[in-house]
Amino acid sequence: LSPIVELNVGGEMYTTTLSTLKKHPGSKLAEMFTGQPKLRTDSEGRFFIDRPGTYFKYILEYLRSNQVPTQCVQDVYKEALFYDIEPLIKQLEDSPQIFGELVARKQFLARVPSYSENLELMIRIARAEAVASRRSSVIVCVVRTEEDAARCQDALNSLDMDKKSVVKFGPWKAAPSISDLLDCIQMDVEAKGYKISFQPHVAEKGFRFKSHDFFYKFWFTWW
Repeated sequence: LSPIVELNVGGEMYTTTLSTLKKHPGSKLAEMFTGQPKLRTDSEGRFFIDRPGTYFKYILEYLRSNQVPTQCVQDVYKEALFYDIEPLIKQLEDSPQIFGELVARKQFLARVPSYSENLELMIRIARAEAVASRRSSVIVCVVRTEEDAARCQDALNSLDMDKKSVVKFGPWKAAPSISDLLDCIQMDVEAKGYKISFQPHVAEKGFRFKSHDFFYKFWFTWW
């Protein structure tokens, strides 16, 4: 291989040295250029990597100067994982953005039973009710403790509605509050491309408990 390497990364063109690409011998990126290159070439003979080219410049800058990016951190982290550049992965995981997501938020959500499954259930219910409507809603029950879960079930039994359409989150054993979980739900559903908002659900007369203690209405806006 020539010591000067031309790359086409997802349509973005880069020129660098072979030694830069092989700086971390155990990485997937280094393996691509070890021995017989395991890459296709484009019409101009440049090695082609089918990844987002926009963020490769940050990978390359790190390999050249050990500069850890402060922009597009989440996206660069995904690319560092793909190229398996272990020192960059570890340094990015110490950044506030990745640390907060992986160590704080994700660890909290891992303690909320069936969190991901409940998000998908919310979306399925909202889509089913969206026929010929601009907005559709999903009732969510959020309980922090086992005691609240029992009280919520009593409250749910007095609701004049299809109980299968109520999505229940909790209880959990972690510091974040109900409002923190509600923010997480909104954040993660919006990350899937949906436009949503929520408010305390005000139930009918004769409801045994204050509805905002447990129940929230999430609105999906479709157009």
